[in-house]
Amino acid sequence: MNVLLDTHALIWFLEGDSQLSPTAKSNISNPDNTCFVSQATLWEMAIKRSIGKLEMNTPYQNLPRLIWKNGFEILTIEFEHYEHIINLPFYHKDPFDRIIIAQSIIEKMPLISIDSCFKDYPSSLNLVK
Repeated sequence: MNVLLDTHALIWFLEGDSQLSPTAKSNISNPDNTCFVSQATLWEMAIKRSIGKLEMNTPYQNLPRLIWKNGFEILTIEFEHYEHIINLPFYHKDPFDRIIIAQSIIEKMPLISIDSCFKDYPSSLNLVK
């Protein structure tokens, strides 16, 4: 199964944070699953690091190696993902999360996140907390 990691799920997994639920960790660690990281996640992390809103033990420049080492794939943002945002209800207003939601819906990938705003979108049927 393909799964999409929300930004905090990626960070918590890479840093061994106990906030990541056992279910989420199991899904990410499952060798039968392919985990995807959105380009939006990497962009969000860079922006938040640059303005001091994100602290991590992992240096940002190490992310490509860690993503590769864990067997994760980068999910590129395609035009149809942007297009889907046009009609996406505004349950969630954060632009990074909106593109990740659109990607989850279009690509039919369960989304690993604890964000309660995601539950109102169609991808919530596959939301893994």
